[in-house]
Amino acid sequence: MTQDDAFAADLLRGHTDTIVLGVLRDGDRYGFEIYKAIRDATGGDHEIKEATLYATYRRLEKDGLAESYWGDETQGGRRKYYRITDAGRAVYRGKVAAWVATRRIIDSLLDVKGTEK
Repeated sequence: MTQDDAFAADLLRGHTDTIVLGVLRDGDRYGFEIYKAIRDATGGDHEIKEATLYATYRRLEKDGLAESYWGDETQGGRRKYYRITDAGRAVYRGKVAAWVATRRIIDSLLDVKGTEK
């Protein structure tokens, strides 16, 4: 892992809850589905460790931002599904708005428009 990769991983780590809430906006999912959705959305460039994800699920449930239920055993073992709550949707929208504002400020400060001097 390069220093740039470590910096990017640290930035992403701070947004794990928002990333999971974003995945759940499209519908209920079980744990491994969420993992795969995140991995696939980045073309495999970013994966969140299983332990981190399960800690996130617990935190989101505790905060009332997501809730879980056990699914049917139609294929293999019984799976625990997660769904976003109305409070989770509100928090997600707020976090995305904050990220967009932050990104605009950072882009301005770093002058990423391609004007290297």
